[in-house]
Amino acid sequence: MRKILIVTPRVPHPLKDGGNLATHAMIEGYRQAGWQVSLLSMNTPQYYVQPHVLNGIYRELSRFEWVDISPEGRPLDAIKNYLLRKTPAHVAAFYQSAFEQKLVAMVAEIDPDVVQMESVFLSPYLPAVKSTSNAVVALRPHHLEYMIWHGLLEKNKNKFRKVYFSSVRKRLKDFERKWWKAYDMVIPITEKDAFHIKRHETVNAMIVAPYSVDAASLPAEHYDARWVACHIGVMDSLPNNEGIDWFLSSAWPRIIKAVPKFEFYYAGRNMPDKFGHNTPEGTFCLGEVESAADFLADKKIFIAPIWSGGGMQVKVLEAMAAGKVVIATPMGIRGIEARPGEHFQAVHKTEDFIRAIKWVMANPAEASQMAANGRRLVLERYTHTVAMARLFKELDSLLANRKG
Repeated sequence: MRKILIVTPRVPHPLKDGGNLATHAMIEGYRQAGWQVSLLSMNTPQYYVQPHVLNGIYRELSRFEWVDISPEGRPLDAIKNYLLRKTPAHVAAFYQSAFEQKLVAMVAEIDPDVVQMESVFLSPYLPAVKSTSNAVVALRPHHLEYMIWHGLLEKNKNKFRKVYFSSVRKRLKDFERKWWKAYDMVIPITEKDAFHIKRHETVNAMIVAPYSVDAASLPAEHYDARWVACHIGVMDSLPNNEGIDWFLSSAWPRIIKAVPKFEFYYAGRNMPDKFGHNTPEGTFCLGEVESAADFLADKKIFIAPIWSGGGMQVKVLEAMAAGKVVIATPMGIRGIEARPGEHFQAVHKTEDFIRAIKWVMANPAEASQMAANGRRLVLERYTHTVAMARLFKELDSLLANRKG
């Protein structure tokens, strides 16, 4: 039986946001394929999970361990980093000696065939892992960090912020390029991310493994869902934050004027206070909800007004799997092999949102067929069995060569 140790920058619980869902999907993909899966997670202050909860999750794994991480530095530390160091401040918060000690101990005890890092920010632990084990060490970036800051830089007009964003982007890009080529394998989540990696560096091995779903647990289609729109996503994510901010302030006033009485519901973890106060007419901020599936269930339309970022918008794929009519920007549908007009409604500006919403409301039968097409696409291309088959084949090849 193959053994894998998956290392994560936060505990993948609860399953309410794209990052946790993507990590959990990978864990389940390996487990359902018969691998012996162990998990080591940072329990960070920002996403802290209480001990009584930790003791009740991931019991089906061979081992699940975690390390409580100290709070991040003060704003002054970030300023010092910006002025005095080349390493991004984002990286410094992830390196702690207690976590390295735990990681090395688990590698020695488990003797895994594969160690998989679920973030490039965990890369400073790579030398310790390689000095302890002959395992294949893989990096699975959920997105390219520098691409997020590239999008923010392109959209921001404040000259001081542009200087800062430009610096952060360069530092992150240099950091990522250094580590991509240090791993035995890189496992990007989208073909576009793979393209950007290959454009910049020659890596040892690479295979795309998109986010996948468990076909057996797909939600049933909710045939009496209301023809209202929704969005859900972790809201301290810059792409989600700026996307919803833009949609409410710039697009929504024109949408509600063009489609009176239309409604938009939005939810997510770490919802900023600004979104909960003085919500525009027809919009409803629910903050963090207990169940993302329940939130989606009775709403027919999912809107993804995402303008920056990278990787795959996991919540968009979840919405397609749930049989929702998806209205998305190019960045919102990024990484999903969906065709506009067949699987989703494509939008590029405010006028497109108005056009798409009007079409959906005027053509419920055709819109429902589009939603069904999207759900079928998920079943055909994004289940664990289909999405991870190529990854397992590549890992088998690497492991065979390692033993040889």
